[in-house]
Amino acid sequence: MNLDPEPAPIIPSFETIEAELRAFEKEERARLGLVEEEILHWTDGNPQQFARDQRDSTTILVGGLTLAHDTFVSAALNGLGYRLEPLPCPDLEALRVGKEFGNRGQCNPTYFTVGGLVKHLIHLRDEQKIPVQEIVTRYVFMTAGACGPCRFGMYATEYRKALRDAGFDGFRVLLFQQQGGLRQATGPDSAVEYTPAFFRAVVRAIIAGDVLNAAGYRIRPYEVKKGATDAALAECRTVMADAFRRGKSAAAALWRCGNILNTVAVDRLQPKPKVSVIGEFWAMTTEGDGNYRLQRFLEQEGAEVDVQPVTAWLLYNIWEHSYDTRRRLTLPVEDAASMGLAGSNPRKKLALLWGADKALRAIYAVFARALGLGHVHLADMEEIATISHSYYDNHLRGGEGHMEVGKLIKTARERKAHLVISVKPFGCMPSSGVSDGVQSLVTARHPDAAFLAIETTGDGEVNVQSRVQLDLFKARRRAEEEFKKAVEGSGKTLEELKALAKKRGRGKALWYPAHTVAGTGANTVVEIAGKRVREAVGVG
Repeated sequence: MNLDPEPAPIIPSFETIEAELRAFEKEERARLGLVEEEILHWTDGNPQQFARDQRDSTTILVGGLTLAHDTFVSAALNGLGYRLEPLPCPDLEALRVGKEFGNRGQCNPTYFTVGGLVKHLIHLRDEQKIPVQEIVTRYVFMTAGACGPCRFGMYATEYRKALRDAGFDGFRVLLFQQQGGLRQATGPDSAVEYTPAFFRAVVRAIIAGDVLNAAGYRIRPYEVKKGATDAALAECRTVMADAFRRGKSAAAALWRCGNILNTVAVDRLQPKPKVSVIGEFWAMTTEGDGNYRLQRFLEQEGAEVDVQPVTAWLLYNIWEHSYDTRRRLTLPVEDAASMGLAGSNPRKKLALLWGADKALRAIYAVFARALGLGHVHLADMEEIATISHSYYDNHLRGGEGHMEVGKLIKTARERKAHLVISVKPFGCMPSSGVSDGVQSLVTARHPDAAFLAIETTGDGEVNVQSRVQLDLFKARRRAEEEFKKAVEGSGKTLEELKALAKKRGRGKALWYPAHTVAGTGANTVVEIAGKRVREAVGVG
């Protein structure tokens, strides 16, 4: 009798089983005639080779901000030896091109921006007869990049996919990371050198664009001769661009611009609703079809538009770094994550961020003073964060984060505008969550806050503008009532007030009344007539 145990069965490994199954599947597919063609999926080659020896022969295309910003940034970097060319503001044709070559389900900024780029390259190819390979070699596109909770992080890949499908395969898209600062990912032989001089030039150009835009929006609604403000602004852009290109004093150039703008005749003693435009950064900043030319439409409807400066976005980025650094200091162990504190001096970092904030504000103040722009202030980011935190947690990022909420609350509390419009692309996840969700609670707790959220898709212009007109009608009534109370409280006729305004030097285009109530017309009456009017309009 054999009592030896039977040998244990040999169990094949998982890899062996998988290999046998693949082999069996291959044999069966061949036997049944089911052999499939290999599908070659698109992959992003991410061409970014832009060497230093190519700088003199390569044009960097930029765009995405206002006409003034794009012009000044291009001129400032031209002064540093770069060849920059601003793209035209994208229009509906750019949207069509973007949708033709882009993936489905993108948001408006992607379609308009990549469409504007492809449209320009097609123009170079078809109209100027530049060969495609020469375009790919001699041009690059520089745009902002970031990682966040929306599709913004995928924009660059979408651009390259559309460029390939449009026949410009290999066209280079360079990213400037919003959170990168001086630490941009570039090689030792990179044509774009992110030096302190580079950043100083860009920042000064952005701030100059901000103050010139602010002046334009203050003057244009009250100009006596239609078109005079735009003509003066065009001359100012030429003066500023020349100064940046030649490395001359921006403050001196702005002083010249102030003299040019002050030649525009204005009449501020009239009731106009003030409308503050906030929302998703690109949608509220663009001046073209991307937001249905919202700023100009509001002015055509008799409103004064209050636009957000790009400098505020820079201050918000500084605040983010400061806030996160202070929070990381409370951790029990050293934070080694991206942008963490491991191996760094957090106190020094906070000091540098504090200095950057103060420097930006100082440059803005100097430029505004040089232009002759009075009563203009940048937002206190700590205050904005504090008043919005109970509605929208400061840790939540994406889009403008809590700034949209803070801006609405501050506007309501301080009577800064008759209407606040939040504009964003259709389906914008961060901004829609704020405007369509959180802001309903804000308006419930601040019943005096007039708020309108609109979404843009490229079409639907009539629907959006009709909604704006509805709320603008109510804002206009509030402005008229406010102005009427001010005039009646002054004890003078409108003609007498206008005579006093000229007599006391308040008739110049760049003169602007201090803030008391929302309307500029009522504030002008307060400046002329004083304390008595403040009581009439409900301000002690």
